[in-house]
Amino acid sequence: MSKKIKNIRNIGIIAHIDAGKTTVTERILYYTGRSHKMGEVHDGEAIMDWMQDEQERGITITSAVTACHWDGHEINIIDTPGHVDFTIEVERSLRVLDGAVGVFCAVGGVEPQSETVWRQADKYHVPKIAFVNKLDRIGADFFNAVEMMKTRLDANPLILQIPVGAEDAFGGVIDLVGMQQIVWDEDTLGEDFDMLPLPKELEETAGEYREKLIETLAEVDDGIMEAYLSEEPIAVSDLRAAIRRATIDLQLVPVLCGSALKNKGVQPLIDAIVDYLPSPVDIPPMQGQHPETGEVMECVARENEPLAAIIFKVAMMEGRKLSFIRIYSGKVKAGEEVYNPGRETTEKLSRILRMHANKRERVDAAGAGSLVGVVGLKASTTGETLCFKKAPVLLEKIDFHEPVISVAIEPKSHTDQEKLDEVLDKFMVEDPTLKVKIDEDTGQTILSGMGELHLEIIISRMLREFKTHVNVGKPQVVYRETIASEASAGAVFDKEVAGQRHFGDVRLTLRPRPRGAGNIFSSDIDEGTFPVNFIPAIEQGVMESLESGMAMGYPVTDVAAVLTGGAFKESLGSDLAYRVSASMACKEALSKGNPFLLDPIMDVEILLPESFMGDVIGDLNARGGKIESIEPQVGIQVIKAVVPLAKMFGYSTSLRSATQGRGTFTMQFSHFDRSK
Repeated sequence: MSKKIKNIRNIGIIAHIDAGKTTVTERILYYTGRSHKMGEVHDGEAIMDWMQDEQERGITITSAVTACHWDGHEINIIDTPGHVDFTIEVERSLRVLDGAVGVFCAVGGVEPQSETVWRQADKYHVPKIAFVNKLDRIGADFFNAVEMMKTRLDANPLILQIPVGAEDAFGGVIDLVGMQQIVWDEDTLGEDFDMLPLPKELEETAGEYREKLIETLAEVDDGIMEAYLSEEPIAVSDLRAAIRRATIDLQLVPVLCGSALKNKGVQPLIDAIVDYLPSPVDIPPMQGQHPETGEVMECVARENEPLAAIIFKVAMMEGRKLSFIRIYSGKVKAGEEVYNPGRETTEKLSRILRMHANKRERVDAAGAGSLVGVVGLKASTTGETLCFKKAPVLLEKIDFHEPVISVAIEPKSHTDQEKLDEVLDKFMVEDPTLKVKIDEDTGQTILSGMGELHLEIIISRMLREFKTHVNVGKPQVVYRETIASEASAGAVFDKEVAGQRHFGDVRLTLRPRPRGAGNIFSSDIDEGTFPVNFIPAIEQGVMESLESGMAMGYPVTDVAAVLTGGAFKESLGSDLAYRVSASMACKEALSKGNPFLLDPIMDVEILLPESFMGDVIGDLNARGGKIESIEPQVGIQVIKAVVPLAKMFGYSTSLRSATQGRGTFTMQFSHFDRSK
């Protein structure tokens, strides 16, 4: 086993918007010597938030990648966005990470988006440690945040540190593993710190929490259980090894605390990343398939194995396409040819780059466990696999969410028109959740994305980065259509095309399916009605015509199309004829099936003081919302509801005025349904 791979940590910093993820990352970079100045988010100077929009808004939009070194280990960090509109950035980052640090605000505790990203990490079985941040803030409550981790995240927290004081009096932390007090020197920006013996007044509290730490560990670790029952002293090294095992097995979540902005608590967090989060060899090997045989293949984290890598992000930097890859097994060198089995194409890697936010350094090669940027890939894009042609493997693709909101855009001048298509192509390469189509009736370019902020940022970047000016229409909801009743229709295509006669006759029945079931096609014809080799063309015609419905031209969903009959004329039948006649029959059946619109229904979570509950619930009811639950939390109420997206435009303004600016909400797509 390569010692080097064992010393790699690929981690993500995940959290709700404003919990302090980027500040934590900035401090890690400063203390590991990767940067020589602390960037502050509120000054717009954070290294990881390098885009102008990020600096102005004080939020993270793209996941930035960086590498740093600590105690002989290489730590690759991805700082992910916390805003729900950029969920895809979190999703694709978690897909390639081995561990994650969840940052929680000591005042807000577990906030809605931290719950979403935590669940995303659970989906990919990512081991996690938690850092309760902002203990210097008014209203900070470390133990409440830990309690919320249990109730809202179903997590099993293992408290490794407890704070000394809180709010203005927050002075440091007690390390329960080593039973010491850690105090940071404010004059050296927290770079110097002292490990002190426990003060007398804190010995009892620390002893109590250390006992709880050992009890919790004993429940999941036999070695600790034996020592605990026989009342033997437990060595610090044994404790650390047991915590590491329990973290990697997803049984416990170690919890640390501090205040990143006040430079307290960060060095022990870096130690915990190294001590408790897995290296690429500690987790089960990534599984892939042989592209031809479908045989399951394991990609073991060793450099002498065949290459298996996945592209998890594509960015356009200075006009060049930069692909970020995670190498699961094998090794790749600059200038080498790699194979994309999904597209069956060969690509050449002209350069390999180690990333530091938007700065980079060239390296000659990268091996298993690495997260690197590569230049030179032309056809390959996000979610696709890279391997060698002689040992092909196909890794599972990354799921992408469908967009729910659209705006029409049009260029302001002829020069802008020329640039627009090129700019939009670049954005779509970077962001798979962004869709662009031309409305055939109006000729307008329609841009669809995950939320109002998502589209706002794209339009802002068009102007800033590419100097492309566009007029923007009002946001429109992306609906779906379906049918209410079963309907049948037939169509004949009998025409001469390019000097040759084509004939196709197709009869179809469309039936409604349950919500969320999707579209399916099946054939119910007797052998001999017409040759079976035309059925794929018929299916293609049906699926193409379901892309735009008869009610308002939106995509049709939740429909079962059954081929029930047709006719065939010897030597005149062709794929073209059957595809066109299937499409015509499908359109006619759709119009007979009582088509109706399906609204995108959103999951909405609102946090507000109790005194404003009545007004907010009344407003939600007026918007056609359905309240699913109301949960009391410390000082606030949490309302969970489902509301049609069409009724949610301008909601942030209404909520602010109804709650005197104290209410906040998050919203994400749930499903399509008929709004009541």
